[in-house]
Amino acid sequence: MSENAASKPNAAIIGAGPKRIDGRLKVTGSAPYASDHQPENMVYGHGVFSTIASGKIRNIDLGEAKASPGVIDIFHHGHFPELYHTPSSMAQQNKVEETRLPFEDDTVYYAGQFVALVVADTFENARAAAYKVKVDYEEHDAIANLDQAVKAHGTQPTGSQNNHQRGDADAAFGNAAHTIDVTYHTSVETHNPMEMHATVAEWRDDQLKVYEASQAVLQERGALAKIFGIAPNQVEVISPFIGSGFGSKLWMWPHAVTAAAAAKMLDRPVQVVVPRNQMFTTTGHRPETRQRLRLGTDDNGKLVSISHDSINTTSFTDQYVETCGAMTKALYGCEDVTVTHETTQVNRGTPTSMRAPGATPGLFALESAIDEMAVAAGIDPLEFRMNNYSERDQSKDLPWSSNKIREATQQAAESFGWSKRSPEIGSMRDGNEIIGWGMAACNWEALRRACDARVSLRADGTAYVTCATQDIGTGTYTVVAQAVSSVTGLPVEKITVKLGDTAYPEGPISGGSWATATTLPAVAKATRLAIDQLMDHATGKKSPLEGAKAEDLSFANGKLHHSDGRSVDFTEVLASQRLASADGEGHTGGADTDSYSFRSFGAHFVEIRWDPGISNLRVSRVVSAIDVGQVINSKTSRNQVEGSLVMGIGSALFEGTEYDARNGIPVNNNYAEYLVPTHADQPPEMEVILLDYPDYAFNEFGARGIGEIGITGVSAAIANAIYHATGKRIRELPIRKEKLMENVPSATA
Repeated sequence: MSENAASKPNAAIIGAGPKRIDGRLKVTGSAPYASDHQPENMVYGHGVFSTIASGKIRNIDLGEAKASPGVIDIFHHGHFPELYHTPSSMAQQNKVEETRLPFEDDTVYYAGQFVALVVADTFENARAAAYKVKVDYEEHDAIANLDQAVKAHGTQPTGSQNNHQRGDADAAFGNAAHTIDVTYHTSVETHNPMEMHATVAEWRDDQLKVYEASQAVLQERGALAKIFGIAPNQVEVISPFIGSGFGSKLWMWPHAVTAAAAAKMLDRPVQVVVPRNQMFTTTGHRPETRQRLRLGTDDNGKLVSISHDSINTTSFTDQYVETCGAMTKALYGCEDVTVTHETTQVNRGTPTSMRAPGATPGLFALESAIDEMAVAAGIDPLEFRMNNYSERDQSKDLPWSSNKIREATQQAAESFGWSKRSPEIGSMRDGNEIIGWGMAACNWEALRRACDARVSLRADGTAYVTCATQDIGTGTYTVVAQAVSSVTGLPVEKITVKLGDTAYPEGPISGGSWATATTLPAVAKATRLAIDQLMDHATGKKSPLEGAKAEDLSFANGKLHHSDGRSVDFTEVLASQRLASADGEGHTGGADTDSYSFRSFGAHFVEIRWDPGISNLRVSRVVSAIDVGQVINSKTSRNQVEGSLVMGIGSALFEGTEYDARNGIPVNNNYAEYLVPTHADQPPEMEVILLDYPDYAFNEFGARGIGEIGITGVSAAIANAIYHATGKRIRELPIRKEKLMENVPSATA
């Protein structure tokens, strides 16, 4: 049976688009998110956050706050338990991004830093009292942005593991027929998931239970165990539903530690929800970057030199590297390539992963530069890319497991109508609007990690699946059910999936687009082992198939089939043995990275329209074609790409967290002034083409990640389209209308 079942998963369910199995819970409000959990006797914590970006706490006056109704206690650097640091190791499963413990000392490193926590009987009382805490600061000069940081203390190297060099890019650049040397800048972006960061912590004796909005429950369990000096099996982290995260909920933040510590000291459950304003300061962000690109080609437009040097901002407490050049190393074929990364410290909280970290700002720079290089070489941007895409991963000297980027680019170009593009600047018009067409490649690494899963085939005719990975709103519950269905033939409605609890078998983080590719093989293996156990039961006494040999049995559509033609529902076998279930626990490892390089590929084509008379800029049409291996769920996959495209439009035209250059205070840390795309800003025409070529070298399902790649390259495609319409090369994100309002051809010219 095991060999039989190891054949390719059933195509009738893999690639189909069943509805989300958790959809009804969500639309009826029955899905429990972190702050929905309210253990008996729970109290509420509300943070007091620094109003300066750099300095020291001289004094905290708690008098008025302590006298407020319902206040139970107020924690701060002079009143807080002594805790331990976590090594912050992903491999050890205890990673955090901000390694400094809350209230560790009297130093303020960034505006919005936790300086106290008020605990009261209600949320309203805790919040009201928090406003009454008076903090006296010794304010220091703050370093507010990247330029100030470089001027103040230069940059820091990030280690050779982030960089890459092959050949001699400088020498090749000097000998190139055509060259460009340009610098790009991207602003801070803040994640802003709909669900606020929240923690409910509860101690029972020496056991800590935490309900958390987390993309990585196992990492949080390990970090809390280290911080409180207890064993991991004394901590349970539960996160069954998450209102998205985009990377900000990958690692634990200070609010979770404060909640757990306060709960221990008060001996009662504590809930802490981070206010929206402080989700701009204390739960991570995409850092500011400055990137210099130097490209050179020969007379025929073949790339002969690529240099990509980036600097990103990080905090004074931690080193975070935004690996902007990670895709540059291998997307285009070139013998002489240099990629470097440096950081510089500013008075902001520690940055963290944000959708397609590194690749999103990195491909804005690279794909803008590729467009500029094509113009310098006198070659159409589509033709230039098609002639320079890499044939293998030169950074690792490995073949691609699968790479259909040329087909993806061609399909998108044909659907978009690129052949009708007039190359002259501002030459395509529709009434008062100038039309611009631009394109860019998109790229993201394909990752797969070790995973465990448990599957039970139950006496009531259902299957029950558990794994400690999380569903962050992407449809993981449903694709896990599809994996079980593909092996058993059971309809997804008869499959119960439980995720997001450290009590379950170990699963991957929900980030980096590796959850599906990692989890599904383990789920399939566990299912087959459950079937193997069922077959053992089927040969027992009183079984309908008593005396059968295992090698004569097969399993399909919920039934055991004997080679002599008999078929028995698996529930009959379990009933005959008075068994509740047949169970399997599967473990699978990572991908074969010694033999292949794994990535996903694609291309975006964008149409923008610019009306200079009324200064109106809009994205009117997008066509994206993406090669992500086997598509597991056609609905959720397309939804992932569409969401990424909208997020990419936000990155290109709207999003940017701004800081007062005089003091480092964020000035638009709210939804009123931090701009994100609305429905009106989304293109009326948005086409997603999924190539659907299974990559069986990566896993048995042939699936690679899809959540990250859709955002990469979007901002460059928009910037390139704006250049085509206006002749302006905008090398800074976000692209504001103000940058286009001077020296633009009139609509009547």
